[in-house]
Amino acid sequence: MKSWDVIVIGGGIIGLSLSIELRKKGASVLVVERGKPGREASYAAGGMLVDSALETPPALQPLAIASARMYPEFVHELQVESGLHVDLRDQGAIVFPSPEHVHQRPGFTAADLASLVPAPLSELEPALADFNRPAFFLKERSVDPRALATAALEAAKHRGVDVSSADAVTAVNVSEGRVSGVATEKTSFLAPKVVNCAGAWSGRIPPHAFPTRPVKGQMLCLASPSRSLLKYVIRSPEVYLIPRSDGRILVGSTVEEAGFDKRTDVATIQRLYRAAVVILPELGNAKILEDWAGLRPGTSDALPILGPTPTPGYYVATGHFRDGILLAPITAQVMAAVIEGRNPDHDLAPFSPARFKN
Repeated sequence: MKSWDVIVIGGGIIGLSLSIELRKKGASVLVVERGKPGREASYAAGGMLVDSALETPPALQPLAIASARMYPEFVHELQVESGLHVDLRDQGAIVFPSPEHVHQRPGFTAADLASLVPAPLSELEPALADFNRPAFFLKERSVDPRALATAALEAAKHRGVDVSSADAVTAVNVSEGRVSGVATEKTSFLAPKVVNCAGAWSGRIPPHAFPTRPVKGQMLCLASPSRSLLKYVIRSPEVYLIPRSDGRILVGSTVEEAGFDKRTDVATIQRLYRAAVVILPELGNAKILEDWAGLRPGTSDALPILGPTPTPGYYVATGHFRDGILLAPITAQVMAAVIEGRNPDHDLAPFSPARFKN
């Protein structure tokens, strides 16, 4: 029976990125995905690469900054190896923070923020409504997660990663005290090392019940009246707007404790749409192209779970919550090091699965 060096459970951007990194190191890799690769949280994400101190948990910021810096090369490699275009934009973001958000982060005050906008908002984004509220500018990037995940899947296949789709893992198999592979709904696969990258479903796979939970987010996509209507990502407490290079504008997002329910509801989508129009009035006549919901993998402390488990050969990389797209490159790098028995370049102690043992 065929075996692999590593089995990766979950074909989202975290699992696919890790599979590519492991192949670069010479490992044979199988990705086992419960549905279609890249079609869960990765497909539903907005794609803002947020690494600012104002919006990132302090413990996570070193990884967030490192991963954001890796993005241009990360996307370039995926594009070259997949032959597909990934819409990585670096125009930046205009952020309207809530007063509470500012006060939660040392070193930021509402008065300071006004000086962080490089020009009057009417010059940066002429179509914006006239807001009399603090704002600041961040030189950050955004990416189209659907294009990113599709490119990652093709790049993984190009490198020789094997992929099994539409077959959920039901358990990680253990023999003589260590990992021997995985059991699925249809079959089983052999490997001495397994990595759980199953996102919101990570905690449902024995032998370890990782404390992840699905956190629902509803979003919609609008056809902009013109491709030049919005240049920057806009974030406010009410809604965020993410422009794509083809003229689409994404509007999001909710944060809902709704279990594994991925349905959208008309009232929520209309509320998001109205909030977008308040910020960008010209969207009042924009056509809604699509709405959807996704399930982010949340944890009790809003930090990912990264590292080895108590079972030899079994590792976990999950719980990225709203930062899975951002953290994909650095997660792949540090987890590949852990799986190979090397010390990663970053301290993973704050993200250890052992922090939940009590």
